[in-house]
Amino acid sequence: MLVLLPPSEGKANAGEGAPLQLESLSLPGLTAAREAVLGELVELCSGDEVKAREVLGLSEGLRGEVAKNAGLHTAGARPAGEVYTGVLYDTLGLATLDAAARRRAAKSLLVFSGLWGAVRVTDRIPSYRCSMGVKLPGLGALAGHWRAPMAEVLPTAADGLVLDLRSSAYAAAWRPKGEVAGRTATVRVLHAPTRKVVSHFNKATKGRIVRSLLTSGAAPKDPAELVGVLRELGYVVEAEAPGKAGKAWALDVLVDEVH
Repeated sequence: MLVLLPPSEGKANAGEGAPLQLESLSLPGLTAAREAVLGELVELCSGDEVKAREVLGLSEGLRGEVAKNAGLHTAGARPAGEVYTGVLYDTLGLATLDAAARRRAAKSLLVFSGLWGAVRVTDRIPSYRCSMGVKLPGLGALAGHWRAPMAEVLPTAADGLVLDLRSSAYAAAWRPKGEVAGRTATVRVLHAPTRKVVSHFNKATKGRIVRSLLTSGAAPKDPAELVGVLRELGYVVEAEAPGKAGKAWALDVLVDEVH
C-alpha cells in the first residue's frame, strides 16, 4: 500500500543536525528536479526579501521564512515525519506508533512537496517554506515542473493499492493513470448529517485513518478491500467504483462529530 499525503504549512525547526544530502532522499529519479527547485528557491530568498515574500505568498509576519529558505544548503535536517506538523500529522502521531507500525509508515507513506516533489517520512530534510502553488521565476508553476519527473518515477513505486489523501494543489503534480488509477482510492470526509465537506476535520480524520491502518497491520490489496478494512476499523464509508477502467475509486468517509 502506498499512501499519498499532503505536507503541512507548519513545520518544526530541523535543529542542529547534519545538513541535507539530496542524493540520500528516496525516489532518486527526482534528484535533478529537486536540485532545480532548491537552487531557484535559495537564489530567490537570498535576494530581495519583498520579492521573495510576494512569490512565496508570505505575509510580513512570516518574513523569517525567507531567511530560512536562503540557508537550506547548510540548515540542519531531520526525518520528514518529524518536520511536518499540523492537524493531519498531529493526529497521525508517528512518534507514538509502535515499532511495527513505524516500519509500515516508513514503507508506505509518501509526502508530496513543492520543494522535494515527494519524500518518505524517514527522509532527512530541513524545515522550509515553498508550497506547490508557488511559481518560481526561473521554473514557473511547481506543479507543472514536477509533472514529468513524477510520471517517470511514481508508477514504479505504486505497485499495490494507492490511497490518495492529497489536497488538489498537490494532486496536480501527479495523477495516477491507467492501471495504477484502477488501484487508487481518493477520500473525502463528509459531515454525516449535512453531507458537507469539512476542511479542518477532514485533515484530522485522514490522520486517524492512516494511523488506524498502520496500527492494525491491515494490508488491503485494492480499493474494494480497503473499504472492507475501513469498515472493520469502525469508519462509515460509502464507496463509488469507477465507471470505466483507468479511473480511481471515490470513497466518502462520514463523520457525525466534527472535532
